[in-house]
Amino acid sequence: MSDQPIRDPGTGPRDPEQLEATATTTTAEIAPETHMGAVHLTVADLGRSIRYYEGQIGLEVVAQDDGVATLGTGGRGLLVLTELPGAPSARGHTGLYHFALLVPERDDLARWLAHAARDRVTLVGLSDHFVSEALYLRDPDHHGIEIYWDRPREIWQDQVGVRMTTEPLDVENLLGELDDPASERFDGLPGGTTMGHVHLQVAEIASTVGFYRDLLGFGLMAQLGDSAAFLAAGGYHHHLGGNTWESRGASPPPAGTAALRHATIVLPDDAARDRVLDRLERAGHAAEDGEHGPAVSDPSGNRLVLATE
Repeated sequence: MSDQPIRDPGTGPRDPEQLEATATTTTAEIAPETHMGAVHLTVADLGRSIRYYEGQIGLEVVAQDDGVATLGTGGRGLLVLTELPGAPSARGHTGLYHFALLVPERDDLARWLAHAARDRVTLVGLSDHFVSEALYLRDPDHHGIEIYWDRPREIWQDQVGVRMTTEPLDVENLLGELDDPASERFDGLPGGTTMGHVHLQVAEIASTVGFYRDLLGFGLMAQLGDSAAFLAAGGYHHHLGGNTWESRGASPPPAGTAALRHATIVLPDDAARDRVLDRLERAGHAAEDGEHGPAVSDPSGNRLVLATE
């Protein structure tokens, strides 16, 4: 990994939303090893989605049966797509803002970007967040996607609330990781790719923070007034984000739309999950037994499955 400049968010233009960011001192109660698992989505045309995620994103089909396909890397499922033929996009409602695929190294991100340039993959954004460098896309059903790499944790540890920002990505510097971006071979996302975080569209921030921090037990890492919040386990910059930029006061997506089915929160063991389930039950927010494990919905109707390793 080559040396690279790291912008100080106090210099240069910043996303106006970031000007409201505040750090917090809330102590997370959820197990620090908690992380995100597979994201389940409804799509209108499974064949079309598989072609997109294989050819443009670089995932591989891990399993497929009866209108459902699981895609991932290295044999591990990261994304589960369920077909509902002709389903319209769920724009204008709460739900998924984007799911974020975390690649292990900076040159992995550079290799993906070189592939995108060479193979004409449409991007909707390229950003430097200080904690990470990120590329943004939308799939054929308008589901948001982020592909990103984290800067070393020692750079941003305990500084998320005051330094996480949004600035233009230095594309030339990133592609400088490669000897020849034009000819760099792309064989798909690397096997170490994980579901780094999930960013949700929510109706209101206060109730979102109350649910994810006070009930599930995630730490509130940063909050942008009443427009966005970022929460995490174990001091990560964020495992979950929520914003109202396009969904303030909105309702959950109607049945029959291409939308988020559920995101998965993975706890380290049954004891850690039971502590969360007990806290939810005491608050009158008991989880329901579902096909993939105990499931609960946040105040905006976003469905979450609580799984274990």
